[in-house]
Amino acid sequence: MLQVLYEIPGTAIRIHGFGLMLFLAFLAAMNLAAWLARRSKVDPNDVFDLAIWLIVGGLIGARGFYVLQHREAIDSFWDAFKVWEGGIVLYGSLIGAAAAFVLFWRVRRFPFRPMLDVAAPAMAVGVALGRIGCFLNGCCYGDTCDLPWAVTFPRGTLPWSDQVHSGLIGSDAPRSLPVHPTQLYSAIDGLILTALLLAYFPLRRRDGEVMALLLVTYPITRFLIERLRDDEGVFFAGMTVSQNGSLLLLAIGLLGWAWLSRLPRGRFADTAPAPSSG
Repeated sequence: MLQVLYEIPGTAIRIHGFGLMLFLAFLAAMNLAAWLARRSKVDPNDVFDLAIWLIVGGLIGARGFYVLQHREAIDSFWDAFKVWEGGIVLYGSLIGAAAAFVLFWRVRRFPFRPMLDVAAPAMAVGVALGRIGCFLNGCCYGDTCDLPWAVTFPRGTLPWSDQVHSGLIGSDAPRSLPVHPTQLYSAIDGLILTALLLAYFPLRRRDGEVMALLLVTYPITRFLIERLRDDEGVFFAGMTVSQNGSLLLLAIGLLGWAWLSRLPRGRFADTAPAPSSG
């Protein structure tokens, strides 16, 4: 775990592992989406412009949901804006990004469903890299276990402090008890989903199917991984906020897939002219 990767000598400027991985996730997602756009005759310029809207909307939603769920972790008004130090909720980012997507579409009127298909694999690779940032930060950790690949976190981190507060370890313990590296599980999950979506991308029969596939598969894997986490309490029906969100997202994905299946086959890429390079 490396919360701070580097501190510039003579200054208070720190390069946080979480913030760096968020930045890399954004770059990877944007460039993958642009690469897919060129292969589906969606204008890459729309992708780059949309990316700015999505990062702003996603960060607002992600941080906003975290603040609502963890008010005790916010000591001052400005603490609410320190995204680079960790503390975001993925489903909050999806809601914020979805709102930004619709707003930008109303401004630019790009092909809606083809852009969703372009965005889906990019979102998955963003999750993969972002979760590595969670691991470096020590958030989104798992329950205690004795598996060979279990990890421990040092004094002062979230897993350590939560285990001290719950009485699992003493305040003099140098490290936490071994826990599931659920952040890495999620990162691997993101990579697998990225590969699945990229493989399905050229096989899609209707625009929107790639995003629908993501909305069906990701909630299932997220729900299962959530059962191994130990940083969220019960929210409703004996499940965490993220598990409830997973069920809602799965329902949306299934409804979307059912709606798409009733549309005639055909893709925007089969009929649209190639986008301009300028």
